[in-house]
Amino acid sequence: MTAPNTFLWYELMTTDTAASGDFYSHVIGWKLESVDDSPEPYTRFLIGDAGVGGMMSIPPDQCDRMKPGWIGYIGVDDVDLYAARVANAGGVVLRAPEDIPGILRFAVVADPAGAAFIIFKGEGGPMNLPPIGTPGTTGWHELYGGEVDTTFAFYSGLFGWTKGQAMDMGEMGIYQLFAAGGEAVGAMMRKPAEVPSPVWNFYFCVDDIDAAVTRIGEKGGTVLMGPHQVPGDGWIVMGLDPLGASFALVGARN
Repeated sequence: MTAPNTFLWYELMTTDTAASGDFYSHVIGWKLESVDDSPEPYTRFLIGDAGVGGMMSIPPDQCDRMKPGWIGYIGVDDVDLYAARVANAGGVVLRAPEDIPGILRFAVVADPAGAAFIIFKGEGGPMNLPPIGTPGTTGWHELYGGEVDTTFAFYSGLFGWTKGQAMDMGEMGIYQLFAAGGEAVGAMMRKPAEVPSPVWNFYFCVDDIDAAVTRIGEKGGTVLMGPHQVPGDGWIVMGLDPLGASFALVGARN
C-alpha cells in the first residue's frame, strides 16, 4: 500500500446476534444483511449498499473466556509479512494467517500491551467506503493501551501512522492523536485503571447525539458517559449494548 494502513472494517462478537442487530440498527441506523455463503453465520452492517462492519456469534465453547466486544480490521498488502512484523515488534500473533476463501486472508494479533486487532487483505480489491463522518461510519479510534510513547512507536513502525496533537490530561497522562495519511483519525492513551484490559474503542457517527442517547435507552443499552463535548463542536457518548459490549458514539447536538 502506498498510503498508511488504516482501519477499514469493524466486527462485533456477541452472544445474541438477533438482539445485537436489533440494538445497533435502531441506535446507529445500520441495515442488516445476512451473508449466506460465509463459513459461519455472519451479518454485515450496511450504510445504503456499502458494508462498514459485521457481526458473528461467539462460539459456544469460547463463551467462558470471550466477552461480547468489538474488534477492528486494519488493511495490509501482505498478511503473512505483517504478522511476522507484529511478532518482531513485540506484539503477539493470536491466530495465525488463514484464508476465508474468496473473501479475505486475515490474522488476529495484539500489540505489546495486549490490545487485539485484525490485519487483513480482501480478495475484491479496494473497498468502497462512505466518506468519514457519514452517519454509521466510524469517526474515531481510541486505544486504551500501554505507555503512549512505546505504543505509538509500535503502530507507527508497522503502519506508518504519524503523530498529531498531544494533549496533557494531568493524572490520566497524554492523549496522543495519530493520523493515517491525512487528518487525525484517533488517539492513544494509557489504559485507565477502571478499564479491565488494553483495548481499542470505536466511535460510530450519528447525526444527533441526544436522539441517539434516547434510542440507546429504548433498546436496553446503558450510557456510561456523556453527552460530553469534544474539540470541533462534536459530542460523544460511551456506553454498553444490552449484551455488555462497549461502544461509543460521536455526533452533533442539534
